[in-house]
Amino acid sequence: MAMDGHRGFLALLVSALLVGFLSVIFTLIWVLHYREGLGWDGGALEFNWHPVLLVTGFVFIQGIAIIVYRLPWTWKCSKLLMKLIHAGLNTVAAILAIISLVAVFDFHNTKNIPNMYSLHSWVGLAAVIFYILQLLIGFLVFLLPWAPLPLRAFLMPIHVYSGLLLFGTVIATALMGVTEKLIFVLKNPAYSTFPPEGVFTNSLGLLILVFGALIFWIVTRPQWKRPKEPNSTLLQPNRATTEEVDGSMAINSGHNMDKSDSELNSEIAARKRNLALDETGQRSTM
Repeated sequence: MAMDGHRGFLALLVSALLVGFLSVIFTLIWVLHYREGLGWDGGALEFNWHPVLLVTGFVFIQGIAIIVYRLPWTWKCSKLLMKLIHAGLNTVAAILAIISLVAVFDFHNTKNIPNMYSLHSWVGLAAVIFYILQLLIGFLVFLLPWAPLPLRAFLMPIHVYSGLLLFGTVIATALMGVTEKLIFVLKNPAYSTFPPEGVFTNSLGLLILVFGALIFWIVTRPQWKRPKEPNSTLLQPNRATTEEVDGSMAINSGHNMDKSDSELNSEIAARKRNLALDETGQRSTM
């Protein structure tokens, strides 16, 4: 299947992957070179897992999960396979986010630092909780076969909107966290004097922001949306096959239904009446 603006899409995709990968590399350099490395002992080295796991999972992997449906070479793959890949990437991102929270709470408790007092912590914890809820609802409604079709059609735009909202919230939370950490640790020389660590980590923040902007641009272009499968019909819950309505009407999968049950029943009844009238008319002319 051809994609409109294929070269532009590839250029933005490569740019997003490059910027996202650089964000992960910059985070590792920050904690390994400037913050003394990684560990799991309740100290500062354990806290360093927090930015590494969040940038890797909650930013980079989540961003890839958002645009996975837009990749044109996957359009020949089944929708179920793409759903599994989408859900799998989001599950990995959620697991990494949870581990990162364990690391920061363990660090705070070991050092007797209060928890949940900053805006960064409030927004961050809310993002993780709602992300897990989004993942669970998506799994129950869109991946498993027994969710009612009207419920899927109703929740789909909400699912898409809330996913983008959560991703934007994660980007904002990451930027708040980077700034907060630099203010705490850069005392001599002070953050305000442009020390190398401050400049380097500010650059990391810009990379995260650019990555988020590229993901948003890719996912909001209608010409790069995965096309509907030809002659697609709506998969009925708890059945392995699809059903056609009156042999000629296909129902678009996943997003809308052209006719309600009552309208279909009325149309079928009308056709039967027309057939009966035709038969009566033919007999009267014989």
